Amino acid sequence: MADTPLHYMTITEVAALIESRELSPVEVTNSMLERIDALDGYLKSYATVMSEHAVASAQRAENKIAAGEYQGPLHGVPIAVKDLCFTNGVRTMGGAKVYMEHVPDFDSTVVKRLESAGAVLLGKLNLTEGAMGGYNPALQIPLNPWDNNRWAGSSSSGSGSATAAGLCFGSLGSDTGGSIRFPAAACGIVGLKPTWGRVSRYGVLALAESLDHVGPMTRSSTDAGIMLQAIAGYDANDPTSLSDPVPDMVADIEADVQGIRIGLDENHVSDGVATELAQAVLDGVRILEELGAEIVNIRMPDVDKYLPAWPVLCSSEAVAAHRENYPSRRDDYGPWFRGWLDMGAGKSGADYAEANNMRAECNGLIREAFREIDVMACPSTIGPAYPVTPEMLYGPMDSRRGTAFQRYTVPYDFNGAPTLSTPCGFSSDGLPLSLQFVGKHLSEPLLCRVGHAYEQATEWSKMHPAV
Repeated sequence: MADTPLHYMTITEVAALIESRELSPVEVTNSMLERIDALDGYLKSYATVMSEHAVASAQRAENKIAAGEYQGPLHGVPIAVKDLCFTNGVRTMGGAKVYMEHVPDFDSTVVKRLESAGAVLLGKLNLTEGAMGGYNPALQIPLNPWDNNRWAGSSSSGSGSATAAGLCFGSLGSDTGGSIRFPAAACGIVGLKPTWGRVSRYGVLALAESLDHVGPMTRSSTDAGIMLQAIAGYDANDPTSLSDPVPDMVADIEADVQGIRIGLDENHVSDGVATELAQAVLDGVRILEELGAEIVNIRMPDVDKYLPAWPVLCSSEAVAAHRENYPSRRDDYGPWFRGWLDMGAGKSGADYAEANNMRAECNGLIREAFREIDVMACPSTIGPAYPVTPEMLYGPMDSRRGTAFQRYTVPYDFNGAPTLSTPCGFSSDGLPLSLQFVGKHLSEPLLCRVGHAYEQATEWSKMHPAV
């Protein structure tokens, strides 16, 4: 830890220094703000930097800690949130021109809970327009800190870029079709998509409400558990949130993985996947086997046949989410997201019903495949971050990636199962590769434990971009 620069420390590491008073929250926050000022003009991960708010929060944390009122591992730790999350008195744009003057008069539940845990909010992170696939030309595109000519991971790209580049110690992203896992994979960090309903969506701009998940993006599985612990739980303001008790997400983080049944379908892992990535995933599974996990051969259903249901569901629900501005302000949307909304507006109720039936069928097949296992291992994506240009990312909407690109993400937005993505190597081009663990509903503590065991046995999560 002594050799790790402050900005690349994990939440766990910096929290220990804050608790012991070797570092003060104000000192840490000022250091992060200086780094943002130095680097983010280039990386463009932040939509809004909340410097005064952050310093004031850090000072309150410092005063409480000095008074012996230490609140836990987020107390005094600087984090950031995707600019979908409402912040009282601070604009929340959702990557959209139509929301550029949108200033909420309350905090989203996730922001409120992070601040109640003592976290210091540094600011709001850039994203694709409406949290879909492309950016509004009036706003900036976050860069991938490993290679600025490569994809940074779609919707939660600002969260991925900032967390990977050491511009915050952890962040919040959202995932409707892969947008916690895609930027986690592209930027070489950990992304935890919780069980649907585990985290309140109150005060979070929607893309598709039946598919949207909010979750942490960090530099370790332990940190992801710590952040999820703070934001999880029932919220009366969001009736879709789950009332199940929230366990201690990291109480058993150091336990071994002896006897944990990890499902593996080698064809599912390898078919249509970049060779280096497939091999890295299989190597990761073998490491867990050496640590005592039981590898169970399973047969995954052909999920690709169900993926076309996702754009029907998502685009239709996006029209509902944007009804205040679409179609009345259609021309203010960028060409990518405008095309998405136009597509959704063209779907019929029968189209939506058919897609929903496909979703239910896919869920049933996956449920059966998971019957004899605790966790399934697979890639987070079909390949490392691909080359991009601003013209491509600003739109219009296209299908360059193909439907199969979402093979390892959409099925678990369909069924709301929790997933954890963690780095598992690098391509020959020096780009991060990502291993995904998929659990059963409400199994986030187990996912964090498996991710932690893998990270302790490897060095991938400790490697950072040279920025």
